[in-house]
Amino acid sequence: MIEDFRKHHGGQHSTININNAEVEQGPGLHKPPPSKLQRLCRRGPAPLKSLREVLCVSGLDLQRLAGLSQSEVQDVLVAAASVCRRRRPITALQLQQADPRGFESGLRLSVGCPVLDQLLRGGLPAVGVTELSGQSGGGKTQLGLQLSLTVQYPREHGGLSSGALYICTEDPFPIKRLQQLISEQPALRSDVPPSLISRIRFSDQVYIEHTADLESLQVCLSCRAPILLAQGLVRIIVIDSVAALFRCEFQADNWLERNKQLLTFSSNLHRLSIEFNTPVLCINQRPDPPDHDPIARWADPAHSNLVQSDPA
Repeated sequence: MIEDFRKHHGGQHSTININNAEVEQGPGLHKPPPSKLQRLCRRGPAPLKSLREVLCVSGLDLQRLAGLSQSEVQDVLVAAASVCRRRRPITALQLQQADPRGFESGLRLSVGCPVLDQLLRGGLPAVGVTELSGQSGGGKTQLGLQLSLTVQYPREHGGLSSGALYICTEDPFPIKRLQQLISEQPALRSDVPPSLISRIRFSDQVYIEHTADLESLQVCLSCRAPILLAQGLVRIIVIDSVAALFRCEFQADNWLERNKQLLTFSSNLHRLSIEFNTPVLCINQRPDPPDHDPIARWADPAHSNLVQSDPA
């Protein structure tokens, strides 16, 4: 069922009820014909049943399915988005100033490599979702493991004084590689006093989860992750990888449900990042060629960072 949704436009109230085809017109809001709004729900091979499904469909598809004009489609999308989002949007200027609504100003998580930190302007932003994509063997998992260790350093050494939640969706967690990185920390972090490194119990502060399907991944992010974040035990979430689950669970013709799940998943990650001031790193293997894969750019580009890696 598509429930009523309301928006404030120009200081006046406007209501659109797609099921009952009721539209109250406000200043600046075009009035889509009721019959066309009904067709938006009932026509096509995959009828739209909720506002989130409406937002998963492109404007051109909405025009084709319902016979709406471009301006009418834009009004419907703006009104639907205003209801579905839980928080007011953050502008690009606020992100650039690094101080939106109480976020810690300019806070970044160091990668532990001076060259990469310089390229990333200090490291990963404390708030936001960063996608690390590249071909197999490019060092993506290695960087995720390194971040799981650097987050445990105090802030004066580029860390966040907390642990890491590492979620594996494909391969087993590379525990031997993590132990090697831990043993090499004195050499890799020569800028940190050896006495400080010896006091950090790195392996005790990396929380590992294995999720073999989307349902278990969503349970982890909605139930277990918030508990760790709220208790201050975790200050970064690493997911290795995201796109693999969507490729396995959805066929090419099931694009509407896939896009709906992608939207929900991306929104949950952004919500966790904003609520707990926590960086989120999503690792994906880049297909060849990447432009042919609809999941290659799964995250909302307006709220995400993209780092691509290639083997040397």
